Amino acid sequence: MTDPRDNPFRTLASAAPPKRAADLVMPVSEEDRIREELESSILFTTVESVVNWARANAIWPLGFGLACCAIEMMAIAGPRFDVSRFGAEVFRGSPRQADLMIVAGRVSIKMAPVLRQLYDQMPDPKWVIAMGACSSCGGVFNNYAILQGVDKIVPVDVYVPGCPPRPEGLIHGIMKLQEKILVSKIELGPFPRKKKRKAGV
Repeated sequence: MTDPRDNPFRTLASAAPPKRAADLVMPVSEEDRIREELESSILFTTVESVVNWARANAIWPLGFGLACCAIEMMAIAGPRFDVSRFGAEVFRGSPRQADLMIVAGRVSIKMAPVLRQLYDQMPDPKWVIAMGACSSCGGVFNNYAILQGVDKIVPVDVYVPGCPPRPEGLIHGIMKLQEKILVSKIELGPFPRKKKRKAGV
């Protein structure tokens, strides 16, 4: 028979039996039991930590597959690599529902305004991963038709090198982005934060 103290679903009504011999002599009051439950259940944190944790672990990518890197990007959602372990498996078809743009492949000059328009339609906060050499710096296509790096039209947060990078490389890039989100400062409303004045000024 299992010990009732090992039950993780214990409630205030059925408090754990006394553990010490002194408790057998003096029964624990209801107020002491409530205080003990509250002390073991309350967590202290900041709003910034909770918001950043939620944002980092619920990334919704907008798949922008343009070339062979897109095949590797699709592979991360499969059972072998399982990007859902990191909370980033919900690929969205609309930019208004996504907060991460994965630019996978070369960006032509004709496609650049479309990519920028989709980026502008994404809600803030939003992030960009440049996947592969072509989206990062133009790759082997050093000519007039290919944009020499997607960072010329959108701000890039993480660069994933390779031609094409393996799915593990993209997952590593997503993990690096999560680390960046966890230490970022959240903005409260449309107004910028005021700088604190130094003492004695």
